[in-house]
Amino acid sequence: MTIPLHQIAQLVAGRLSGQADCRIHSAAPIDSAMEGQITFAEKGPGLKRLAATRASAVLVPEGTTDPERNLIETANPRLAFAKVVALLHPVRQPAPGIHSAAVIGKDCRLGRDVAVGAGVVLGDRVTLGDNVVLHPLVVVGDDAVIGDDTIVYPHVSILERCVVGRRVIIHAGTVIGSDGYGFVQDGGRHHKINQIGIVRIDDDVEIGANNTIDRAAFGETWIQTGVKTDNLIQIGHNVVVGAHTLIVAQVGISGSTTVGRHVILAGQAGLSGHLTIGDGAIVGPQTGVGKSVPDNEVVSGGISAMPHRTWLRVQPVLPQLPELNKRVKTLEKRLAALEGRMATDR
Repeated sequence: MTIPLHQIAQLVAGRLSGQADCRIHSAAPIDSAMEGQITFAEKGPGLKRLAATRASAVLVPEGTTDPERNLIETANPRLAFAKVVALLHPVRQPAPGIHSAAVIGKDCRLGRDVAVGAGVVLGDRVTLGDNVVLHPLVVVGDDAVIGDDTIVYPHVSILERCVVGRRVIIHAGTVIGSDGYGFVQDGGRHHKINQIGIVRIDDDVEIGANNTIDRAAFGETWIQTGVKTDNLIQIGHNVVVGAHTLIVAQVGISGSTTVGRHVILAGQAGLSGHLTIGDGAIVGPQTGVGKSVPDNEVVSGGISAMPHRTWLRVQPVLPQLPELNKRVKTLEKRLAALEGRMATDR
């Protein structure tokens, strides 16, 4: 498929300068793009590479000029590029239909044009909306609900009674609705507390590969509209993740913590239970969060890389920090007293 440049300009509501009938067949990064391809350049380093690119067309910030190139000016070249990539490289999905090797439970309700792959197992009373795609080996438990236009990739389990919204993408290997980590101790033994709540995932959420999202002990574990998670995320029972939050690889969120709207949790951050992370907060990589974070606060605690020999010298000092802190405070008090006497003597 090739598309004339003027159609791409219309798609991104951009201003075209150059050959309107130039044909574009694919998209590529600015350094490797070739003839017939489109790329993008943002302000800064991207625009500095504009002169060297071999792309047939470039999406650029408004006000950028180059009479030697086909340019489309847009307010947000990266967003425009994402739209063009979706047009030129659409995600291929299986054709509608139910594979003969799928197992469908009793009283299921399937919407129009659903695609159910080989080895899919639907429990009883499952509801699938219109245009739902279940790739091979997906398991959906009894009474679960999946909304319109949702795509579920192979080896995903959506367990009983969980609710998934519209236009959700769930990547391979994820488990929705596993039991929350709930036990009570008696006589030196740990007794399981049955987890009888659900997981609710709202519209336009994307869940990465190999996520585990635990069902609530009671009520809901709730992933709100527009949340995007990376791979290898653990979300505990009764957690609430606010709308449009980003959760990066290997983050762990303990039970009953509430994460606000538009939060960023960077890679390997770990959140204790029963906390509140305020709207717009950012938690840096490898940061352990043990107390609540206010709105728009930026917190971090990961240790920066250092030469190994320096690290070896740092490690013995760390356990001594409380005592060293105490000694420093004592010395500060003695110094302040000494300075006070000297000032009096003068």
